[in-house]
Amino acid sequence: MAREFSTVGVVGLGTMGAGIVEVFARNGIDVVAVEISAPALERGRATLKGSTDRAVAKGKLAEADRDALHERVHFAVGLDALHSVDLVIEAVPEHLDLKQRIFAELDRVCRPETILATNTSSLSVTEISVATSRPNQVIGIHFFNPAPVMKLVEVVRTVVTAPEVVADVEALCARLGKVDVTINDRAGFIANALLFGYLNHAVGMFEAHYATREDIDAAMKLGCGLPMGPLALMDLIGLDTAYEILDTMYRRGGRDRRHAPVPLLKQMVTAGLLGRKSGRGFYTYERPGSPVVVPDEATPLATDGGLADGARAIAKVGVVGSGTMATGIIEVFAKAGYEVVSVTRGMEKSAKVCEAVKTSLNKGVVRGKLAEADRDAALGRISWSATLDHLADVDLVVEAVVEELSVKKALFASLDEICKPGVVLATTTSSLPVIDVAMATQRPADVVGLHFFNPAPIMPLVEVVRTIRTSPEATATARAVCAALGKTGVVCGDRSGFIVNALLFPYLNDAVKMLEASYSTADDIDHAMKLGCGYPMGPFELLDVVGLDVSLAIQRELYLELREPGFAPAPLLEHLVTAGYLGRKTRRGFRDHSHR
Repeated sequence: MAREFSTVGVVGLGTMGAGIVEVFARNGIDVVAVEISAPALERGRATLKGSTDRAVAKGKLAEADRDALHERVHFAVGLDALHSVDLVIEAVPEHLDLKQRIFAELDRVCRPETILATNTSSLSVTEISVATSRPNQVIGIHFFNPAPVMKLVEVVRTVVTAPEVVADVEALCARLGKVDVTINDRAGFIANALLFGYLNHAVGMFEAHYATREDIDAAMKLGCGLPMGPLALMDLIGLDTAYEILDTMYRRGGRDRRHAPVPLLKQMVTAGLLGRKSGRGFYTYERPGSPVVVPDEATPLATDGGLADGARAIAKVGVVGSGTMATGIIEVFAKAGYEVVSVTRGMEKSAKVCEAVKTSLNKGVVRGKLAEADRDAALGRISWSATLDHLADVDLVVEAVVEELSVKKALFASLDEICKPGVVLATTTSSLPVIDVAMATQRPADVVGLHFFNPAPIMPLVEVVRTIRTSPEATATARAVCAALGKTGVVCGDRSGFIVNALLFPYLNDAVKMLEASYSTADDIDHAMKLGCGYPMGPFELLDVVGLDVSLAIQRELYLELREPGFAPAPLLEHLVTAGYLGRKTRRGFRDHSHR
C-alpha cells in the first residue's frame, strides 16, 4: 500500500517552486511554502496568485476552487516550518553547494520518516543525498515548467534510494495527474540530456553565422513541428540556467563536446543577456519577463543572412524528376500561378507524374481546400516533356532526381548548356553538397539549394542553401520564390544536414545511445520528450517513421563532415539496420508495427 501524503513542503518559490505548490494544492494536498526572506516569500505568493487568477480568467479553474487552493497553502520564512510535513521538495537555483546545505538542514528539521526530494534538472541526486543522514529517503522529483500544465515528472532514484520511497513517489505522481518516468541518477536525466545537446548545437550554428536566429527557429518549428525554436526556447529557459545545465552535464556526463557550452553562451551570460527574464537574450523583449519580442539593433551576431535586393523575375519554372518530391513541387508551383515545364525520362514516366499531380489536386477539391476552377487553372499551367531541351526558355529550374551525386552533376552540366544566362538552377538535395553540383556548371553563382520537405504541397518550410559561390541575387531570388509559393524560406550555408537535419538527427542518435545504455525504455524516452518538451513525436516514434536506414545515412554524413565523436552513429542503430529493422516500412524498427 502506497504511503498517503497529507502535507508537503516546497522550498524555493520561484517560477518552478510556485508552480509545484499550485500542483499539490490543486489536488487537495496541504502545502507549506518556504522562502529565505519575507520579500522572496511575497514574490512567491504573488506568482501563485497570478497563475491561479489567469486560470480562473481562462475558465480552467473555478473561483471557489481557487480560493480553496489558496487556503491549503501556508507561507513561511525559514526551513523550521517544515518540521511536520510528510514530503519536502526543494526547488532552489541549480547550485550543488546550496542544495547540499538545504538538505543538511532539512535532515535536522524534518521527522525521520519524511521523504526529501529535489527538483534538480541536472545535478547529481546522489551528491545531494549524502549531505543527509538518510540518503535512502532522498529522491529526485523533476517537474517541468510550467508545472501546473506539463504532464511529465522524472522520478530519479539513486543507488541507495529505498524501493518503497520510489513506489510512494510514483503513486503520488499518479494522484497529481502526472505521467512519471522512473530513471537512475545520471547527468541531465532523459529530457535535458536529449534537449540541451540540441539547443547547444543550435547556438553554435548561430555563433558561426551559419543562419540567422529567425531562420534557425523557423526551420525547427516548421520543419519538425516543434512548439518553439531552439533560440527562443533558450531565452525562455534562461541562458544562465542553460549554461549551468550544459556545464554540469559536460562535467558529469563523460565530457561529451555536444554538452560543452558554446562560448557565445558564456559571453551572453556574462553580459547579462539572460533571455526573457532580463528582457534580452537572443531576442529583445518588451520588458523583463515579457514574452513579447520587439525589434532590436544590436543583438549578438545579428545578421541579415547575406541577402540582398535584386531578386530576379521568375515566370516560368522547369521541374526535373518523376518521384514524389518532383510531383509535389510541380503542384506547388502550378497552384501559385507559375507556368511549369515538367521534364522526366520518357513519356511513360511523364504520364505517371501527370496522373499523380491530377490525383493530388482532385483530393484538394474533394477536401474543400481547392476550388475546381483553381484546379483546372493549375493543370492548364503545366506542360509535360521527356527532353531537357524544353527548359531553354525557363527562368528557374528545380531538380528533384535521385540522391546520387554523379547523376545530379551530369544533369546540371546539361542544364548549363541548355538554359539561358541568368537562370537560377536549384537542387532539392537533402544530403549532398550543393557546391559539388554547382561546380559541374560554368555558372556556380546561379546555383542554389531549394530543399523542400515532403509532402511539398503541405510542408511550409524550404531550406535555401547558398554555397560560397552563390550570388546574393540568386539567394534573394530563391527566397522570393519561396514567399510567392506561400512557403517560409530559411537561408543557410552549404553544410551537411543544412539546418533541420543537422539539428534533428544528432538528437535522435543521442536517444538511441540512451536506449543502448539501458538507461530507459523507448516508451519512457518518447514520453519524456512529448510530455516534458512538447514534441509532437518521441524520438523512437520518429525514427520508425523516417526509417532507421535513412537516419543512419544522414548521421554518417554529419559525422564524416564534423568528425566529432559525439556525432558517431550509435552502434545499436547500425546493428538494427544491418538486421533489416528499418522502421515502419519493414514493420519492425524500435517497435513492432506488424499489427498496423
